[in-house]
Amino acid sequence: MTFPDGFLWGVAAAAYQVEGATSQDGRGPSVWDEFCARPGAVFDGHSGESACDHYHRYPEDIALIADLGANAYRLSISWPRVMARGVGPINEAGLDFYDRVIDALMSRGVTPWVTLFHWDLPSALFHRGGWLNRASVDWFGEYAEAIARRLGDRVQHWMTFNEPQIFLGLGHSTGEHAPGLRYSRPDVLRAAHHVLLAHGRAVERIREHAEVKPIIGWAPHGCICYPTQDREEDVAAARASMFGVPDGDGWCFSTAWFADPVVLGQYPEEGLRRFGTEMPPGFQEDLEQIAQPLEFFGVNVYQGRPIAAGEDGLPVERPRQPGFPHTMCHWPVEPKVLYWGPRFLQERYDLPIYVTENGCACMDWVHQDNHVHDAPRIDYLARHLSALRQAIRDGADVRGYFQWSILDNFEWAEGYRMRFGLIYVDFETMERIPKDSYAWYQQVILSNGGCLPEAPALLR
Repeated sequence: MTFPDGFLWGVAAAAYQVEGATSQDGRGPSVWDEFCARPGAVFDGHSGESACDHYHRYPEDIALIADLGANAYRLSISWPRVMARGVGPINEAGLDFYDRVIDALMSRGVTPWVTLFHWDLPSALFHRGGWLNRASVDWFGEYAEAIARRLGDRVQHWMTFNEPQIFLGLGHSTGEHAPGLRYSRPDVLRAAHHVLLAHGRAVERIREHAEVKPIIGWAPHGCICYPTQDREEDVAAARASMFGVPDGDGWCFSTAWFADPVVLGQYPEEGLRRFGTEMPPGFQEDLEQIAQPLEFFGVNVYQGRPIAAGEDGLPVERPRQPGFPHTMCHWPVEPKVLYWGPRFLQERYDLPIYVTENGCACMDWVHQDNHVHDAPRIDYLARHLSALRQAIRDGADVRGYFQWSILDNFEWAEGYRMRFGLIYVDFETMERIPKDSYAWYQQVILSNGGCLPEAPALLR
Protein backbone atom coordinates (compact mmCIF):
# COMPACT_ATOMS: atom_id res chain seq x y z
CA MET A 1 0.00 0.00 0.00
CA THR A 2 1.46 3.36 -1.04
CA PHE A 3 1.11 6.90 0.18
CA PRO A 4 -1.29 9.17 -1.73
CA ASP A 5 -0.29 10.38 -5.19
CA GLY A 6 1.66 13.61 -4.93
CA PHE A 7 2.90 12.90 -1.41
CA LEU A 8 5.95 15.03 -0.69
CA TRP A 9 9.15 13.18 0.24
CA GLY A 10 11.82 15.45 1.65
CA VAL A 11 14.89 15.85 3.80
CA ALA A 12 15.81 18.69 6.12
CA ALA A 13 18.72 20.61 7.63
CA ALA A 14 19.33 23.99 9.27
CA ALA A 15 21.80 26.78 8.58
CA TYR A 16 23.84 26.80 11.78
CA GLN A 17 23.98 23.03 11.90
CA VAL A 18 25.45 22.50 8.41
CA GLU A 19 26.80 25.68 6.83
CA GLY A 20 29.94 26.56 8.81
CA ALA A 21 31.77 29.65 7.50
CA THR A 22 30.54 31.56 10.53
CA SER A 23 32.96 34.45 10.05
CA GLN A 24 33.16 34.57 6.26
CA ASP A 25 31.72 36.93 3.66
CA GLY A 26 30.22 39.42 6.08
CA ARG A 27 28.24 37.07 8.33
CA GLY A 28 27.67 38.46 11.81
CA PRO A 29 27.77 36.43 15.02
CA SER A 30 24.69 34.67 16.37
CA VAL A 31 23.67 33.66 19.88
CA TRP A 32 24.86 30.16 19.08
CA ASP A 33 28.34 31.41 18.24
CA GLU A 34 28.48 33.11 21.62
CA PHE A 35 26.98 30.13 23.46
CA CYS A 36 29.49 27.71 21.92
CA ALA A 37 32.33 29.93 23.16
CA ARG A 38 31.25 29.39 26.80
CA PRO A 39 33.33 26.71 28.53
CA GLY A 40 31.22 23.63 29.16
CA ALA A 41 28.15 24.84 27.29
CA VAL A 42 28.51 22.41 24.36
CA PHE A 43 29.87 18.88 24.37
CA ASP A 44 33.67 18.84 24.07
CA GLY A 45 33.72 22.53 23.14
CA HIS A 46 32.25 21.88 19.71
CA SER A 47 30.77 24.72 17.67
CA GLY A 48 29.16 25.38 14.31
CA GLU A 49 32.24 27.22 13.05
CA SER A 50 32.89 24.59 10.40
CA ALA A 51 29.83 22.32 10.79
CA CYS A 52 29.50 20.33 7.52
CA ASP A 53 31.09 23.11 5.43
CA HIS A 54 27.86 23.17 3.43
CA TYR A 55 28.59 26.84 2.65
CA HIS A 56 31.34 25.67 0.29
CA ARG A 57 30.13 22.14 -0.47
CA TYR A 58 26.46 22.81 -1.22
CA PRO A 59 26.73 21.64 -4.87
CA GLU A 60 27.88 18.20 -3.68
CA ASP A 61 25.17 18.09 -1.01
CA ILE A 62 22.42 19.13 -3.41
CA ALA A 63 23.55 16.46 -5.87
CA LEU A 64 23.19 13.89 -3.08
CA ILE A 65 19.69 15.18 -2.25
CA ALA A 66 18.68 14.95 -5.90
CA ASP A 67 20.18 11.49 -6.33
CA LEU A 68 18.23 10.37 -3.28
CA GLY A 69 15.07 11.17 -5.23
CA ALA A 70 13.77 13.66 -2.67
CA ASN A 71 11.42 16.18 -4.21
CA ALA A 72 11.84 18.75 -1.43
CA TYR A 73 14.59 20.09 0.79
CA ARG A 74 13.81 22.02 3.95
CA LEU A 75 16.54 24.56 4.66
CA SER A 76 16.80 27.59 6.90
CA ILE A 77 18.21 31.05 6.24
CA SER A 78 20.91 32.32 8.58
CA TRP A 79 19.60 35.71 9.73
CA PRO A 80 23.09 37.01 10.67
CA ARG A 81 24.47 35.87 7.31
CA VAL A 82 22.10 38.11 5.38
CA MET A 83 21.84 40.94 7.95
CA ALA A 84 24.98 40.95 10.08
CA ARG A 85 23.42 43.16 12.77
CA GLY A 86 19.92 41.75 12.33
CA VAL A 87 18.52 44.97 10.87
CA GLY A 88 19.77 47.62 8.51
CA PRO A 89 22.09 46.94 5.57
CA ILE A 90 21.74 43.71 3.63
CA ASN A 91 24.83 41.56 3.31
CA GLU A 92 24.69 40.88 -0.41
CA ALA A 93 27.25 38.08 -0.20
CA GLY A 94 24.98 36.24 2.22
CA LEU A 95 21.90 36.60 0.05
CA ASP A 96 23.94 35.60 -3.00
CA PHE A 97 24.73 32.31 -1.26
CA TYR A 98 21.05 31.50 -0.81
CA ASP A 99 20.36 32.56 -4.39
CA ARG A 100 22.86 29.95 -5.52
CA VAL A 101 21.43 27.28 -3.22
CA ILE A 102 17.85 27.88 -4.39
CA ASP A 103 18.87 27.88 -8.04
CA ALA A 104 20.92 24.70 -7.63
CA LEU A 105 18.02 22.91 -5.92
CA MET A 106 15.52 23.92 -8.57
CA SER A 107 17.87 22.98 -11.40
CA ARG A 108 17.89 19.42 -10.00
CA GLY A 109 14.11 19.26 -9.55
CA VAL A 110 14.19 19.68 -5.76
CA THR A 111 11.66 22.13 -4.31
CA PRO A 112 13.06 24.46 -1.62
CA TRP A 113 11.05 24.81 1.59
CA VAL A 114 12.51 27.80 3.40
CA THR A 115 12.46 28.32 7.17
CA LEU A 116 13.17 31.89 8.25
CA PHE A 117 14.31 31.20 11.80
CA HIS A 118 16.00 28.07 13.05
CA TRP A 119 17.43 29.44 16.30
CA ASP A 120 20.39 31.58 15.14
CA LEU A 121 19.34 35.03 16.42
CA PRO A 122 21.89 37.73 15.49
CA SER A 123 23.98 38.58 18.54
CA ALA A 124 23.51 42.29 17.91
CA LEU A 125 19.77 41.90 18.44
CA PHE A 126 20.19 39.71 21.50
CA HIS A 127 22.22 42.47 23.10
CA ARG A 128 19.33 44.84 22.40
CA GLY A 129 17.01 42.61 24.43
CA GLY A 130 16.32 39.82 21.93
CA TRP A 131 12.83 38.37 22.08
CA LEU A 132 12.14 40.19 25.35
CA ASN A 133 12.13 43.43 23.38
CA ARG A 134 8.84 44.07 21.59
CA ALA A 135 10.89 45.68 18.83
CA SER A 136 11.87 42.09 17.89
CA VAL A 137 8.55 41.93 16.02
CA ASP A 138 9.69 44.78 13.77
CA TRP A 139 13.18 43.31 13.42
CA PHE A 140 11.81 39.98 12.28
CA GLY A 141 9.36 41.65 9.92
CA GLU A 142 12.19 43.60 8.28
CA TYR A 143 14.22 40.42 7.89
CA ALA A 144 11.25 38.46 6.48
CA GLU A 145 10.59 41.20 3.94
CA ALA A 146 14.22 41.19 2.78
CA ILE A 147 14.16 37.42 2.23
CA ALA A 148 10.77 37.44 0.51
CA ARG A 149 11.85 40.23 -1.84
CA ARG A 150 15.01 38.38 -2.85
CA LEU A 151 13.89 34.74 -2.93
CA GLY A 152 10.12 35.07 -3.37
CA ASP A 153 10.36 35.02 -7.16
CA ARG A 154 11.29 31.32 -6.91
CA VAL A 155 10.51 30.10 -3.40
CA GLN A 156 6.85 29.24 -2.84
CA HIS A 157 6.93 27.23 0.40
CA TRP A 158 7.74 29.05 3.64
CA MET A 159 7.96 28.39 7.36
CA THR A 160 8.37 31.21 9.85
CA PHE A 161 9.76 29.58 13.02
CA ASN A 162 11.24 26.23 13.87
CA GLU A 163 10.27 24.87 17.29
CA PRO A 164 9.59 28.03 19.30
CA GLN A 165 8.91 25.82 22.33
CA ILE A 166 12.51 24.59 22.23
CA PHE A 167 14.48 27.77 21.60
CA LEU A 168 12.36 29.51 24.23
CA GLY A 169 12.10 26.64 26.72
CA LEU A 170 15.70 25.42 26.53
CA GLY A 171 17.23 28.76 25.60
CA HIS A 172 15.36 31.15 27.88
CA SER A 173 13.96 29.03 30.71
CA THR A 174 16.31 26.11 31.50
CA GLY A 175 19.45 27.64 29.96
CA GLU A 176 20.54 24.43 28.18
CA HIS A 177 20.59 26.04 24.72
CA ALA A 178 21.61 29.45 23.39
CA PRO A 179 21.41 32.11 24.62
CA GLY A 180 21.64 30.15 27.89
CA LEU A 181 19.21 32.21 29.96
CA ARG A 182 16.98 31.37 32.92
CA TYR A 183 14.24 33.95 32.75
CA SER A 184 11.33 34.14 35.13
CA ARG A 185 8.02 32.83 33.83
CA PRO A 186 6.60 36.33 33.13
CA ASP A 187 9.68 37.10 31.03
CA VAL A 188 9.48 33.83 29.08
CA LEU A 189 5.76 34.44 28.52
CA ARG A 190 6.59 37.89 27.16
CA ALA A 191 9.33 36.55 24.88
CA ALA A 192 7.00 33.81 23.63
CA HIS A 193 4.26 36.33 22.91
CA HIS A 194 6.69 38.45 20.91
CA VAL A 195 7.76 35.37 18.91
CA LEU A 196 4.13 34.60 18.04
CA LEU A 197 3.54 38.21 17.08
CA ALA A 198 6.70 38.14 14.95
CA HIS A 199 5.34 35.03 13.24
CA GLY A 200 2.20 36.93 12.27
CA ARG A 201 4.22 39.89 11.05
CA ALA A 202 6.42 37.65 8.92
CA VAL A 203 3.40 35.96 7.32
CA GLU A 204 2.12 39.40 6.34
CA ARG A 205 5.48 40.44 4.90
CA ILE A 206 5.88 37.26 2.87
CA ARG A 207 2.41 37.65 1.38
CA GLU A 208 3.08 41.29 0.54
CA HIS A 209 6.47 40.83 -1.12
CA ALA A 210 6.80 37.31 -2.57
CA GLU A 211 6.20 37.26 -6.33
CA VAL A 212 5.18 33.60 -6.44
CA LYS A 213 1.95 33.03 -4.50
CA PRO A 214 3.27 31.76 -1.17
CA ILE A 215 2.29 28.64 0.74
CA ILE A 216 3.02 29.41 4.39
CA GLY A 217 3.14 27.43 7.61
CA TRP A 218 5.47 26.90 10.52
CA ALA A 219 7.31 24.02 12.24
CA PRO A 220 6.58 23.80 15.98
CA HIS A 221 7.84 21.03 18.20
CA GLY A 222 5.35 18.17 18.42
CA CYS A 223 4.58 17.47 22.08
CA ILE A 224 2.74 14.30 21.14
CA CYS A 225 0.64 12.23 23.53
CA TYR A 226 -0.74 8.84 22.51
CA PRO A 227 -3.17 6.41 24.17
CA THR A 228 -1.70 3.33 25.78
CA GLN A 229 -4.67 1.22 24.67
CA ASP A 230 -7.32 1.30 21.98
CA ARG A 231 -10.03 2.50 24.35
CA GLU A 232 -12.21 5.54 23.80
CA GLU A 233 -11.44 6.90 27.27
CA ASP A 234 -7.68 6.55 26.72
CA VAL A 235 -7.89 8.31 23.35
CA ALA A 236 -9.80 11.16 24.97
CA ALA A 237 -7.25 11.36 27.79
CA ALA A 238 -4.32 11.45 25.35
CA ARG A 239 -6.01 14.19 23.33
CA ALA A 240 -6.67 16.26 26.47
CA SER A 241 -3.09 15.80 27.67
CA MET A 242 -1.59 16.74 24.31
CA PHE A 243 -3.42 20.06 24.25
CA GLY A 244 -3.13 20.78 27.94
CA VAL A 245 -1.06 23.58 29.43
CA PRO A 246 0.90 22.22 32.40
CA ASP A 247 1.92 24.32 35.34
CA GLY A 248 5.57 24.87 36.22
CA ASP A 249 8.20 25.00 33.45
CA GLY A 250 6.25 22.49 31.35
CA TRP A 251 4.03 25.19 29.84
CA CYS A 252 6.99 26.19 27.60
CA PHE A 253 6.61 22.94 25.68
CA SER A 254 2.83 23.00 25.33
CA THR A 255 1.42 22.50 21.85
CA ALA A 256 -1.75 24.47 22.49
CA TRP A 257 -0.12 27.47 24.17
CA PHE A 258 1.78 28.19 20.95
CA ALA A 259 -0.53 26.80 18.27
CA ASP A 260 -3.91 28.00 19.53
CA PRO A 261 -3.04 31.72 19.12
CA VAL A 262 -1.50 31.09 15.70
CA VAL A 263 -4.39 29.05 14.28
CA LEU A 264 -7.40 29.70 16.51
CA GLY A 265 -6.65 33.30 17.49
CA GLN A 266 -6.73 32.75 21.24
CA TYR A 267 -4.61 31.46 24.08
CA PRO A 268 -5.89 28.31 25.82
CA GLU A 269 -8.18 29.12 28.75
CA GLU A 270 -6.38 26.56 30.93
CA GLY A 271 -3.14 28.52 30.66
CA LEU A 272 -4.78 31.89 31.11
CA ARG A 273 -6.42 30.68 34.32
CA ARG A 274 -3.04 29.58 35.65
CA PHE A 275 -0.81 32.49 34.73
CA GLY A 276 -2.80 34.98 32.68
CA THR A 277 -1.91 37.75 35.14
CA GLU A 278 1.76 37.24 34.20
CA MET A 279 1.14 37.89 30.49
CA PRO A 280 2.32 41.16 28.93
CA PRO A 281 -0.30 43.92 29.28
CA GLY A 282 -2.65 44.24 26.31
CA PHE A 283 -1.69 40.88 24.79
CA GLN A 284 -5.30 40.37 23.67
CA GLU A 285 -4.93 43.23 21.20
CA ASP A 286 -2.21 41.30 19.33
CA LEU A 287 -4.17 38.12 18.72
CA GLU A 288 -5.61 39.22 15.39
CA GLN A 289 -2.15 39.82 13.94
CA ILE A 290 -0.77 36.57 15.36
CA ALA A 291 -3.55 34.52 13.74
CA GLN A 292 -2.68 35.12 10.09
CA PRO A 293 -4.18 32.51 7.74
CA LEU A 294 -1.86 29.56 7.06
CA GLU A 295 -1.87 26.96 4.31
CA PHE A 296 -0.42 24.13 6.38
CA PHE A 297 0.61 23.02 9.87
CA GLY A 298 4.12 21.63 10.15
CA VAL A 299 5.22 19.51 13.09
CA ASN A 300 8.56 18.10 14.22
CA VAL A 301 8.05 14.68 15.84
CA TYR A 302 10.63 12.53 17.61
CA GLN A 303 8.98 11.04 20.70
CA GLY A 304 5.85 11.17 22.82
CA ARG A 305 4.16 10.40 26.11
CA PRO A 306 1.99 7.31 26.76
CA ILE A 307 -1.30 8.41 28.32
CA ALA A 308 -4.23 6.50 29.83
CA ALA A 309 -7.41 7.60 31.54
CA GLY A 310 -7.22 7.35 35.31
CA GLU A 311 -10.10 6.17 37.48
CA ASP A 312 -11.48 9.73 37.41
CA GLY A 313 -11.10 9.89 33.63
CA LEU A 314 -8.27 12.43 33.83
CA PRO A 315 -5.04 11.81 31.89
CA VAL A 316 -2.31 9.79 33.58
CA GLU A 317 1.13 9.27 32.05
CA ARG A 318 2.02 5.59 32.16
CA PRO A 319 5.60 4.42 32.77
CA ARG A 320 7.36 2.46 30.04
CA GLN A 321 8.52 -1.06 30.78
CA PRO A 322 12.18 -1.65 31.72
CA GLY A 323 14.40 -1.96 28.68
CA PHE A 324 12.14 0.16 26.46
CA PRO A 325 14.06 1.05 23.25
CA HIS A 326 15.72 4.45 23.10
CA THR A 327 17.81 6.29 20.52
CA MET A 328 21.31 7.64 21.17
CA CYS A 329 19.67 10.85 22.42
CA HIS A 330 17.85 8.73 25.03
CA TRP A 331 14.55 9.47 23.30
CA PRO A 332 12.04 6.59 23.43
CA VAL A 333 11.19 4.91 20.12
CA GLU A 334 7.42 5.34 19.78
CA PRO A 335 6.05 5.00 16.23
CA LYS A 336 2.53 5.70 17.48
CA VAL A 337 3.41 9.39 17.65
CA LEU A 338 3.19 9.57 13.85
CA TYR A 339 -0.26 8.03 13.97
CA TRP A 340 -1.89 9.96 16.80
CA GLY A 341 0.01 13.23 16.49
CA PRO A 342 -1.16 14.16 12.98
CA ARG A 343 -4.70 12.97 13.74
CA PHE A 344 -5.02 15.06 16.90
CA LEU A 345 -3.44 18.13 15.26
CA GLN A 346 -5.73 18.01 12.27
CA GLU A 347 -8.81 17.53 14.45
CA ARG A 348 -7.98 20.65 16.45
CA TYR A 349 -6.51 22.95 13.79
CA ASP A 350 -8.16 21.75 10.57
CA LEU A 351 -5.10 22.34 8.39
CA PRO A 352 -3.13 20.01 6.11
CA ILE A 353 -0.24 18.45 8.03
CA TYR A 354 3.40 18.16 7.00
CA VAL A 355 5.83 16.24 9.19
CA THR A 356 8.65 18.78 9.00
CA GLU A 357 11.15 16.69 10.99
CA ASN A 358 11.42 13.08 12.09
CA GLY A 359 14.48 10.89 12.56
CA CYS A 360 16.87 9.47 15.12
CA ALA A 361 20.45 9.59 16.31
CA CYS A 362 22.22 6.24 16.03
CA MET A 363 25.65 4.84 16.92
CA ASP A 364 27.08 5.25 13.42
CA TRP A 365 30.64 4.72 12.26
CA VAL A 366 32.44 3.67 9.06
CA HIS A 367 32.77 -0.12 9.08
CA GLN A 368 35.76 -2.07 7.79
CA ASP A 369 34.11 -2.38 4.39
CA ASN A 370 34.03 1.47 4.17
CA HIS A 371 30.24 1.56 4.49
CA VAL A 372 28.01 2.83 7.29
CA HIS A 373 25.49 0.17 8.31
CA ASP A 374 22.72 1.88 10.29
CA ALA A 375 20.04 -0.81 10.56
CA PRO A 376 18.48 0.78 13.68
CA ARG A 377 17.73 3.98 11.76
CA ILE A 378 16.11 2.01 8.93
CA ASP A 379 13.94 0.18 11.44
CA TYR A 380 13.04 3.42 13.25
CA LEU A 381 12.03 5.18 10.04
CA ALA A 382 10.14 2.16 8.70
CA ARG A 383 8.06 1.90 11.86
CA HIS A 384 7.27 5.61 11.98
CA LEU A 385 6.45 5.91 8.29
CA SER A 386 4.18 2.85 8.48
CA ALA A 387 2.32 4.49 11.35
CA LEU A 388 2.04 7.72 9.34
CA ARG A 389 0.66 5.83 6.35
CA GLN A 390 -1.95 4.26 8.61
CA ALA A 391 -2.93 7.69 9.93
CA ILE A 392 -3.50 8.84 6.35
CA ARG A 393 -5.60 5.74 5.64
CA ASP A 394 -7.70 6.59 8.68
CA GLY A 395 -8.40 10.09 7.43
CA ALA A 396 -5.51 12.36 8.46
CA ASP A 397 -4.69 14.92 5.76
CA VAL A 398 -0.91 14.47 5.82
CA ARG A 399 0.74 15.70 2.64
CA GLY A 400 4.47 15.33 3.18
CA TYR A 401 7.35 14.08 5.28
CA PHE A 402 10.83 15.53 5.84
CA GLN A 403 13.45 13.18 7.26
CA TRP A 404 15.89 14.74 9.73
CA SER A 405 18.53 14.97 8.55
CA ILE A 406 20.18 14.61 5.19
CA LEU A 407 23.63 15.03 6.81
CA ASP A 408 25.19 14.30 10.15
CA ASN A 409 25.57 17.77 11.61
CA PHE A 410 26.08 20.01 14.64
CA GLU A 411 23.43 18.83 17.09
CA TRP A 412 23.29 21.94 19.27
CA ALA A 413 24.47 21.36 22.87
CA GLU A 414 25.36 17.77 21.94
CA GLY A 415 27.91 18.96 19.40
CA TYR A 416 28.88 16.38 16.80
CA ARG A 417 28.41 13.27 18.91
CA MET A 418 24.78 12.70 17.85
CA ARG A 419 24.49 11.56 14.24
CA PHE A 420 21.05 11.98 12.64
CA GLY A 421 22.05 11.90 8.97
CA LEU A 422 21.26 9.65 6.06
CA ILE A 423 24.77 10.67 5.01
CA TYR A 424 27.79 10.20 7.25
CA VAL A 425 30.09 13.22 7.54
CA ASP A 426 33.74 12.85 8.50
CA PHE A 427 34.12 16.15 10.34
CA GLU A 428 37.90 16.13 9.85
CA THR A 429 38.00 15.58 6.08
CA MET A 430 34.38 16.59 5.32
CA GLU A 431 33.96 13.43 3.25
CA ARG A 432 30.33 12.42 2.69
CA ILE A 433 29.44 8.71 2.86
CA PRO A 434 25.81 7.74 2.17
CA LYS A 435 24.66 5.26 4.82
CA ASP A 436 22.55 2.16 4.26
CA SER A 437 19.55 4.27 5.31
CA TYR A 438 20.18 6.59 2.35
CA ALA A 439 19.73 3.71 -0.11
CA TRP A 440 16.73 2.47 1.88
CA TYR A 441 14.99 5.88 1.89
CA GLN A 442 15.73 6.11 -1.83
CA GLN A 443 13.59 3.00 -2.33
CA VAL A 444 10.85 4.34 -0.06
CA ILE A 445 10.63 7.47 -2.21
CA LEU A 446 10.79 5.50 -5.46
CA SER A 447 7.96 3.21 -4.32
CA ASN A 448 5.99 6.07 -2.71
CA GLY A 449 6.10 4.10 0.51
CA GLY A 450 4.95 0.88 -1.08
CA CYS A 451 7.98 -1.02 0.23
CA LEU A 452 7.13 -0.25 3.86
CA PRO A 453 5.76 -2.92 6.20
CA GLU A 454 2.28 -2.73 7.60
CA ALA A 455 1.83 -0.66 10.75
CA PRO A 456 2.13 -2.46 14.06
CA ALA A 457 -0.92 -3.29 16.11
CA LEU A 458 -2.68 -1.01 18.60
CA LEU A 459 -2.39 2.07 16.43
CA ARG A 460 -6.14 2.61 16.37
